[in-house]
Amino acid sequence: MEYQWKPDEQGLQQILQLLRESQSPDTSTQRSVQQKLEQLNQYPDFNNYLIFVLTKLKSEDEPTRSLSGLILKNNVKAHYQNFPNGVSDFIKNECLQNIGDSSPLIRATVGILITTIASKGELQNWPDLLPKLCALLDSEDYNTCEASGSSTSAGVLNHLRFHINSQKSHAIACVNQFIISRTQALMLHIDSFIENLFALAGDEESEVRKNVCRALVMLLEVRMDRLLPHMHNIVEYMLQRTQDQDENVALEACEFWLTLAEQPVCKDVLCGHLSKLTPVLVNGMKYSEIDIILLKGDVEEDEAIPDNEQDIRPRFHRSRTVAQQHEADGIEEGDDDDEDLDDDDTISDWNLRKCSAAALDVLANVFRDDLLLHILPLLKELLFHPEWVIKESGILVLGAIAEGCMQGMIPYLPELIPHLVQCLSDKKALVRSITCWTLSRYAHWVVSQPPDTYLKPLMTELLKRILDSNKRVQEAACSAFATLEEEACTELVPYLAYILDTLVFAFSKYQHKNLLILYDAIGTLADSVGHHLNKPEYIQMLMPPLIQKWNQLKDEDKDLFPLLECLSSVATALQSGFLPYCEPVYQRCVNLVQKTLAQAMLHHSQPDQYEAPDKDFMIVALDLLSGLAEGLGGNIEQLVARSNILTLMYQCMQDKMPEVRQSSFALLGDLTKACFPHVKPCIADFMPILGTNLNPELISVCNNATWAIGEISIQMGAEMQPYVAMVLHQLVEIINRPNTPKTLLENTAITIGRLGYVCPQEVAPMLQQFIRPWCTSLRNIRDNEEKDSAFRGICTMISVNPGGVVQDFIFFCDAIASWVNPKDDLRDMFCKILHGFKNQVGDENWRRFSDQFPLPLKERLAAFYGV
Repeated sequence: MEYQWKPDEQGLQQILQLLRESQSPDTSTQRSVQQKLEQLNQYPDFNNYLIFVLTKLKSEDEPTRSLSGLILKNNVKAHYQNFPNGVSDFIKNECLQNIGDSSPLIRATVGILITTIASKGELQNWPDLLPKLCALLDSEDYNTCEASGSSTSAGVLNHLRFHINSQKSHAIACVNQFIISRTQALMLHIDSFIENLFALAGDEESEVRKNVCRALVMLLEVRMDRLLPHMHNIVEYMLQRTQDQDENVALEACEFWLTLAEQPVCKDVLCGHLSKLTPVLVNGMKYSEIDIILLKGDVEEDEAIPDNEQDIRPRFHRSRTVAQQHEADGIEEGDDDDEDLDDDDTISDWNLRKCSAAALDVLANVFRDDLLLHILPLLKELLFHPEWVIKESGILVLGAIAEGCMQGMIPYLPELIPHLVQCLSDKKALVRSITCWTLSRYAHWVVSQPPDTYLKPLMTELLKRILDSNKRVQEAACSAFATLEEEACTELVPYLAYILDTLVFAFSKYQHKNLLILYDAIGTLADSVGHHLNKPEYIQMLMPPLIQKWNQLKDEDKDLFPLLECLSSVATALQSGFLPYCEPVYQRCVNLVQKTLAQAMLHHSQPDQYEAPDKDFMIVALDLLSGLAEGLGGNIEQLVARSNILTLMYQCMQDKMPEVRQSSFALLGDLTKACFPHVKPCIADFMPILGTNLNPELISVCNNATWAIGEISIQMGAEMQPYVAMVLHQLVEIINRPNTPKTLLENTAITIGRLGYVCPQEVAPMLQQFIRPWCTSLRNIRDNEEKDSAFRGICTMISVNPGGVVQDFIFFCDAIASWVNPKDDLRDMFCKILHGFKNQVGDENWRRFSDQFPLPLKERLAAFYGV
């Protein structure tokens, strides 16, 4: 039975008057309208009036009708669950009847309204909606189809917003939205939907082809099982579409390969198609003519042209995370693989070239060297091609496959690297810039060869490119050089004077945007060569330009972020060499923290009067203070004594923003190491806060809090005893949690070891609950002070509770064997435990037990400890 409803004429006039008033620019009128609207919401059929004005009252002007629909949309958002059934049915019915209104504004409003109702989880209670929208695929009435698309694409998936002149494409676009939300109604009809897609696949209208591709890409993620029977044909179709004349269709189709590469079936599905797919992707990696125009590819020299401030991306500071060093590598920073595939910032961020390159990169990781069979013949032709656009795409291909096909590429690198180094002086700036990026992708191999063969020529040419007359090349060279620094580390020490010369000269040459990247290159250099930078002649070259910039920048300038990050690395590397510069730097950091906290308090008490501060300033300042504490060690003591940093830190440790807490815990650990007498009086206040932050959901906060507890334990010694109970249970829980990141596991193990070292009686009873994960997480980290104190702790706990280790003794043996060079007294502790265990069980049992050991472990224990 259809819901019959008629408006009361007087009520209708009252609402129309209100709608007209609400379009008045006067704020007091606006305010009274707002109040009246809220009062009217008390009446259940108020919403009937609103839909009536939108869909039935054709005599009113369109903006007023649309406004009525938008007010209704807000009511749906806020109170839909309270609408009486009759009202919601009337609204839904009116929407479906008016989806094809002749006015674009009314159609759009109805569309938004449908989306809002659907987003309230109403799809299962609105069985007519999907069939109605799907029926529109065949509708002859263009307006209806257009609305059917906009109705569902408006809300749930922003990026499906497009203005299209094709009814079919709108209907697909609209159903696509239900794919992602896995709507049950669509899942029941999925096969007929796929059939409809195939029927439209060859449509001459490019928007239809584009939406067919988009639907197939989404179905890959949601209903792969339904696509698999048709996969051969879909792959063939997508190969054609990736070469579509319309770049938007080609881009949509290219996403298919990127999405498929992340599915487990990728290898089986694509292995027979690689010979066709590879040339298509490679071909998509050429710059289009429009790209070259947008990139000003014909402008070779632009170094003197100031940057457009809008082009400079906002900088985000990555807060400090404390990590362990591993065998044969630098600091583990987790998987921050943020080297974007060749960065054409200036063109729209995502295009066919980037998508093709990303797809090739991911496929190289899936197929590894099998991909090379198809790539190498193409590469030979591309890399030596006389046309620069084609040669440039070949260099991009070479960079894209670097990670996945590295093993298979090694035989060709002795010939290719010198060729690429030559391309660094190509006359086209776009060739020089992509070559910088591709070479950075092979930096690991370059550094593994004798330095004079490839490293030195590469470095010499890259440094020239840092001073290129083209800004894009400067940027690419600076980023590539930072990657090379990370790989080469101390290999760069012999060339330091030459490197610093170049980087310092770039200071005077660079425009604003590249200056920010230059700070990164200098900070990375300091991280890579460490104390080797602490020579008077190097300090004399590097510090004056940095301090000059530091003095120029105001406290509110976001350029402080990269400069503070850079100075933090430099201070850590220079150690005592930074002393002459430390006082003003320290003072300014403390002021930045103080200012931000004060601003936050004002905003908290009077939010209308005061803006919320940008807490990034405080975070960066805390991190630079950490860098100073780490670099200057005990020399920071007088600066701490003369400032209120511990009070400020106490506030930061309780901040709502996790990154603030993360950085304050890192600083607490560094100050504990550098000048504990100043920290000790506050420990009773700090420890409970550290205990409440051992929440592994916030990995970096938890990691730094854990590390700080370990540093405090070592300084406190037996006085740590009252605080063990506040933290021990959480730490044992974290070390036993599945999927805990490596850095957090290692720091947790070290802190448990250190707590056990200073308070063995309190920690040893729990030995059995953590010994196995403890041993496995510490076997891969380098010998260092932290590992040393943690192992002393575990040995002490074993002597208090030997039963706790018995079941997992093989893991303990393996962990001992991970030491390359333990101190003599620690080696004695290991010996004592191993021989004690062997004597306890007897020779026969020991032989049976040690027969389970892998051979390298057996040999190592015999050689080092005589068991």
